[in-house]
This record gives sequence, C-alpha cells and structure tokens, in this order.
Amino acid sequence: MNEILEKDVAVDGPVANEGERSSSTFSTGQGPQIGSLERGQRWTVRRKQEAVLRLLGGEPVELLSRELGIEVYRLEAWHEKAMSGIEMSLKERKGDPLQAELDTAMKRIGELTMQVELLEAKMEKSVPLARRRSRR
Repeated sequence: MNEILEKDVAVDGPVANEGERSSSTFSTGQGPQIGSLERGQRWTVRRKQEAVLRLLGGEPVELLSRELGIEVYRLEAWHEKAMSGIEMSLKERKGDPLQAELDTAMKRIGELTMQVELLEAKMEKSVPLARRRSRR
C-alpha cells in the first residue's frame, strides 16, 4: 500500500521522517488538506482561507510557513487581507437611513442635471430671434 501512495504523490517541500505525521503531502480523499503544492498549482481561495484560519487559531507563522512551503511574508499578507475584510464587513451597515436619504438626493440631482443639459442643448439648436433695428 505504501508503494502505491509513494508513486501517486509528488512532494515539493519538507517531508517528515518515516513514522512521523506530515501535512506537507496530499492525503488520499480525507477532505480538504492544505499542504505544499506541486509545480504549476496555484493557491485557491479555500486553501488560503484555511491557512489564515490556522494563523487565527494561534499556530506560529514560521511553522506554518515551513509546513506549507510558502514564504512568511505571503502568509502575513493573506492574514492582513483577511483581517481588513473582516473589519470592513463589521463596519458595514444595512438599511442606514442617512445613506438612503443621500442616495435619493443624489438621484434627484442627477435627474435635474440631465434636464438642464437637455434644455441647454435645445436652446442652442433653436433659431435666434431676429435683431430689431433701432428707430433713429
């Protein structure tokens, strides 16, 4: 059985000694497992999310970096992005009455601006009035 697994899994990165548990290799059908990627593979949003959740869970960034085979700065950047996304979503208000009033006012301003522009264009196209001669 070990021979079959060794042939099917290509590992790029640190590998544990025999008998030790290593998450740097892919598992065979045991759900989403994050580990180092094979050449040509990309980090999906789901895999990045799992790495950030592990950081939020208290795992040291250096150990996670070694385990996943990814640079510390990249993990920290993902962590910062995730934290700013969380912060923005918590700041967001649903049904803010001031925002609704502002949106209505901006819509009305847009309508009035359009009317003015149409009237100005109409006035430019119309024939100017004939000049009157003075009666002298």
